[in-house]
Amino acid sequence: MAETENATQTSVLSRLKAAFPYLLTAGLFALGAFALYHLLKPVNFKDVMAQVRGTPWHIIALSLLAMLTGYAALIGYDWSALRYLGKKLPLPVIMTGGFLGYALGNTIGAGPVTGGAVRYRIYASLGLTGYDIAAIAVFGSVAFGLGATIIGFGALAYHPYALQSLTTVAPHTLRLIGIAALLVAVGLLLALVLRKSEITFRGHRFKRPSLPLIGGQILFTAVDILMAATVLYLLLPPSDLGFATFLAVFAAAILAGVASHVPGGVGVFETVILTALPDSVPVDQAAAGLLLYRLIYYIVPFALALVILALSELRMASAKTQSVQMQALAPIFKAVSSVAPLALSGMIFVSGVFLLLSALIPASSAVAEEMEMILPLGFVEGGALLSSAIGAALLIIAHGLFRRVEGAYWLALTALIAGMVASLLHGLDYERAAILFLMTLILLPCRREFYRSARLTRNPLSLRWLLLLGSIIIAALAVYFFAHKATLYRHELWWQFATDQSAPRAMRAGLIGALAIGLFALLASLRPPRVATRLASPDEIAQARNVIATQPNPDANFALTGDKSLLFSDSGRSFLMYRVQGRSWIALGDPVGDPAESAQLAWEFVDAANAANARPVFYEVPPDNLGLWIEMGFALHKMGEEAVVPLAEFSLDGSARKKLRTAHSRAGRDGLSFDILPAPVDDDTLSTLRIISDQWLADKNSTEKQFSVGRFDPDYLRQFPIAVVRFEGRVVAFANVLSTAQKATATIDLMRHVDDAPSGLMDYLFTELMLHLKAEGYANFSLGMAPLAGLETRRGSRWTMKLGAFVYRYGGHFYNFDGLRNFKNKFDPNWHPRYLVAPPHANVLLIAADAATLVSGGLRQGLAKP
Repeated sequence: MAETENATQTSVLSRLKAAFPYLLTAGLFALGAFALYHLLKPVNFKDVMAQVRGTPWHIIALSLLAMLTGYAALIGYDWSALRYLGKKLPLPVIMTGGFLGYALGNTIGAGPVTGGAVRYRIYASLGLTGYDIAAIAVFGSVAFGLGATIIGFGALAYHPYALQSLTTVAPHTLRLIGIAALLVAVGLLLALVLRKSEITFRGHRFKRPSLPLIGGQILFTAVDILMAATVLYLLLPPSDLGFATFLAVFAAAILAGVASHVPGGVGVFETVILTALPDSVPVDQAAAGLLLYRLIYYIVPFALALVILALSELRMASAKTQSVQMQALAPIFKAVSSVAPLALSGMIFVSGVFLLLSALIPASSAVAEEMEMILPLGFVEGGALLSSAIGAALLIIAHGLFRRVEGAYWLALTALIAGMVASLLHGLDYERAAILFLMTLILLPCRREFYRSARLTRNPLSLRWLLLLGSIIIAALAVYFFAHKATLYRHELWWQFATDQSAPRAMRAGLIGALAIGLFALLASLRPPRVATRLASPDEIAQARNVIATQPNPDANFALTGDKSLLFSDSGRSFLMYRVQGRSWIALGDPVGDPAESAQLAWEFVDAANAANARPVFYEVPPDNLGLWIEMGFALHKMGEEAVVPLAEFSLDGSARKKLRTAHSRAGRDGLSFDILPAPVDDDTLSTLRIISDQWLADKNSTEKQFSVGRFDPDYLRQFPIAVVRFEGRVVAFANVLSTAQKATATIDLMRHVDDAPSGLMDYLFTELMLHLKAEGYANFSLGMAPLAGLETRRGSRWTMKLGAFVYRYGGHFYNFDGLRNFKNKFDPNWHPRYLVAPPHANVLLIAADAATLVSGGLRQGLAKP
C-alpha cells in the first residue's frame, strides 16, 4: 500500500515538474498584464488610437528604416554562425533563412525553437545537418545574450540613474554593478579568444571562436539592439530622457521579457518601459508609441515573411515554365514554402485575435463612429457578433493549419471572407476588411501545402445526419415562435432574468445551443477521417497493381500478398500498406506511388492511428523521407542495411571477381542450369515448386511468414516471373522475381531449394539472375536487408543502436547475422540504411514484438483470403 502511495506521489511530482515552466510563464504573463493594466488605467483607448493615427509619416519612415537595418544585422547572426561552423551557403539563402527565422520566431514566440524549425527546412535543403542548424540557433541566442549584457550594463555604468524608477538601489551601486557585469562579459569573451584548446560542453567539443569572428558578431549584436531601441525611441513622445539612458532601460526591458519566457515579452516589456519613463511623458502617448513599436518591429516583418512565402508558392506552382536558372533554385523555393504551415497558422491565429479584439473595442476613427450612427442597429450589432464568432473560429482553425489539414485551409479562406463582410457591417471598417483581404491573398497560393485529410473533405456527415440536424433546428425554431408568439421582440429581452419570463430564457438558451453546435461541428470537421483496417479486397489489390507499375520500388509488390490493409490517397495514384497488431499500426515501407502524395498518406495514417489510441509505426523505410519523419516528430531506429548491386558495374570479369567467377564456372560444369519462367507460371510447375517449398520449410523447421515477405500462394506467385535452377533436368531451387515496369530495381521474395542442393547453388542463382537482369536493362538488384548491420555504438548513440549492435555481435547462436552480410558482400553491393520510424516515447520493444508477431504469422487471419 505504501509503495502504491509513493508511486502515485512520484507520478504527481513528475507531472508538476513538467508543467512548472508553463505555469511560471503563465504566471509571469498574468503579473505583467496586471501591472500593465494598472499603468494604463487612466488611459482612454480612443486617445491612444488618435495618437497612433496622428504620428507623423517621417517618424514612421525613419522607424521602418531602423527596423530594416536591425533585421539586416539579425541576418548577420546566421552569417557569423555559418563562418564559425565552416559552412558556406549562398548569401541569398542566408538572407532568406535568417530573415524568415527571426521574423517568424520573434512574432510567434519561442524564437530559438521556431526560428530553428524555419532554418532547418531552408538550410537542410543545401546539405546542413540538424546539428549544424541547432548550433546556429544556439550561437544566435548566446551572441544576443552577451551583446545585450554588454550594451545594457555598459549603458547602466554610463548612466546609472536610468533605472532609478525601477529599483531602490543607489545609483553609485548600480554603476558598480554595471561595471562588474561588463568586466565579466568582456573577460569571458577574451578567455574564449585566448583559449588554445577546444571547448568541451556536455561531451560535445567546439572550436574556439576567432577574434575577427567575435568582433564581427559584437558589431552585429550592437547594430541589432541599437536599431531596435531607435525604433521605440523615435515612436515615444519627446522627453528629457537621453538615448544612452533610454538604451539601458530598453536593454533591461528586453532581458526581462526574455527571462519571463512570455512570447515576445508581451506585457513584461511594456511594463518595464512605462515604469522607467519620466512622469512628464503622457501615458497615452507612451502607450501609442509602444503599440506602434509592436506593429513596426514585429508585425511588419512578419507580414513581409508571409509575402515571401506566398511568392515562393507562386514560383513553385510555375516551376515547369521557368528558365533553367530558376529551376535550379527550386529546392530553395521548396524549402521556403515548407515553412508555410507554421507561418500561416500564426497569421490565422493573429487574425482571430484581431477580429475578437475588434468586436470588443469601440470604434476609433471618425468614419467608423459616423457609420455606426447611420447604419441600422442590426447591422452594427450583427457585425460585432459575427466578428467575435469568426475570430473564435479562426483560433481553432489555426491549429488545423499548423497540422496541414486541408479542411482547415478551406475553412480559413471562408472565415477570412466572412470576416471582411463582418468588418464592413461593423461600422464600415474598410481598414480591417483590407487587412483581411491581404491575408486572403497570402493564403490563396499556399493550397498545395495543406494535404492532410479531415472529415470536412473526406468522410463528412452523411446526408441522413445533415437532414436530421436540419430538421431538429427547424423544429426548434418552430416551437420557439409558437410558444412565444405573444411576446413582442425587444432588445431588453436578452438581459431579463425572472422566473416568470420564459421568452428571454429561451432566446439565451437558443443562442448558446447554436454556438455549441457550431463549435462542435468545427472541431468535428477538422478531425481525421476514419480509416478501415480490413484486409485489402480484390478490387483494391488490382488498383494497387496499377500503381506499382508506375513507380520504381519492387518491394511495393508485397501489397499483392493480400495479408495487409491498403490506404489509398484521394487521387488513387498512391497507397500505403499496413497491418494492425495489438496497439501498433505498422506500415511496411514508404508510401507507394506519386512522391508528391507521400506526406498526405503518411499524415493520414498517423492521424488514424492516433485516433485509435495506437502507435503509428513505419517499418523498414529507406532514408528518402527523413525530412518528413523529422517534421512529424518521430524517432528513427536503424534496423540494418540493404544491399543493392549496381548492375551496370556487375560482371564476372577482373581479378576482384575471381572467386565468384570460379564458383560460377564450377557450378555450370557440375550440371546446374538457369532459366526464367515468365508469369503466369502453369499449375504443373507450381505443384513441383510446392514440393520444394514444403521440403525447404520442413528442413528449416519453419512455417510461412507474412507482412514483410511473401508466402507460397499460387495466386500470389502467378503474378511474377520465377527464376529456377535445374540440376540434371530437375528443378532444385526457385525464386520469384519482383520488379516494376520502370526497370529501376529488381529483387527476389521467396528463395527456396531442395535439401540435397548441390554446393554453390545460391551463388549460381544470384549470379545468373543478375546477369540476366542486366541484359534486360535493369539498373539495380537488391539482395535484401542484413538485419542489425551497420549499427554504431558511439557515445550518445540510442540505446536501441547499442542493443542492436550487441545482438549482432554476440547473437550468432540464434541467427547468422555476420554470415548473411558476408554472403551479400561477395557481389560488391552498396549498403543503404533501413529504419524503424516510431513516436519518440513509444516502447520500441513492444513495437518489435508486434512486428515479429506479424512477420511470423502469429495472426492466423492474416493468411485468410480478402
